[in-house]
Amino acid sequence: MYDLLIIGAGPAGLSAAVYASRANLKVALLEKGLPGGQMQNTTEVENYTGIKMIMGPELSQVMHEHALHLGTEYITAEVEKVELEGKIKKVHTDKGVFEAKALLIATGAEPKLLGAPGEREFRGRGVSYCATCDGAFFNEKRPGMDKGVVVVGGGDSAVEEGAFLTRFNKVTLVHRRDKLRAQPILQKRAFENPRMSFIWDSTVEEILGGNMVTGVRIKNVKTGEVSELPANGVFIYVGMKPNTDFLAGSKILNEGGYIPTDENMKTSIPGVFAAGDVRDKGLRQIITAASDGAIAAMTAYHYIESLEDAKEEERADVTV
Repeated sequence: MYDLLIIGAGPAGLSAAVYASRANLKVALLEKGLPGGQMQNTTEVENYTGIKMIMGPELSQVMHEHALHLGTEYITAEVEKVELEGKIKKVHTDKGVFEAKALLIATGAEPKLLGAPGEREFRGRGVSYCATCDGAFFNEKRPGMDKGVVVVGGGDSAVEEGAFLTRFNKVTLVHRRDKLRAQPILQKRAFENPRMSFIWDSTVEEILGGNMVTGVRIKNVKTGEVSELPANGVFIYVGMKPNTDFLAGSKILNEGGYIPTDENMKTSIPGVFAAGDVRDKGLRQIITAASDGAIAAMTAYHYIESLEDAKEEERADVTV
């Protein structure tokens, strides 16, 4: 029996483990792979406050070591299903069933893949899914970064992030349709931005490069014409997928599969909390995930304390 079980060892889960362990709770982290989540696939992190630059795997390691140092138990296991209702939360995994007084879900979300050749090969070497994270690396003032970047997609994220990228370089947005799906106000700003251009009715068929991305091969879906466009980077925005398959059918999920919470990371079920990119939220960054984790851990601590207080009251009533 644990006080707090945390599913997911990304920045939200690791931060929660640190805070919960420091609060003297018995904590276990359940993770199917390496600690760090998407940080493991991030080359350079330059926007984590107080650290000028650190490699994603290195940041994952120091966070992991911090949690272990404070007493967190790390369990490598894949979660199959959960029992959320009732005072005791049960997590079924391929390594057995674990029980706790409170449960924190911090399983994150993943960008949907484009599926084009070169996408996986150049991830972290020119292919990105986060302009806020990686945009500054493609500054046209840096040597060799004068080819511009390509943004793939036509929704809010593609247009908004594309506009953000124009701070660093010229942007070509490639969309498979002849009009955008983004909100009108975002479209207006994009069309008025002199550093943004558009290629319509087209798909990225292949991402080209050697050591780094050098361009993309584009196909017009109406004419079949294939062309190549030089680029230093490719930012892909074709959707996100929360890692909540093990919660299928649960009432804590919204239509998009994310978990809505209040500002204290409480879900609609008492004793069940969520933190990080798995939440229905706006900005998805390492620092916001870590912040969520800290808040969730302390909210869980107070919840567990309330359970103990209730037990004490019950004992007092029996004694009387």
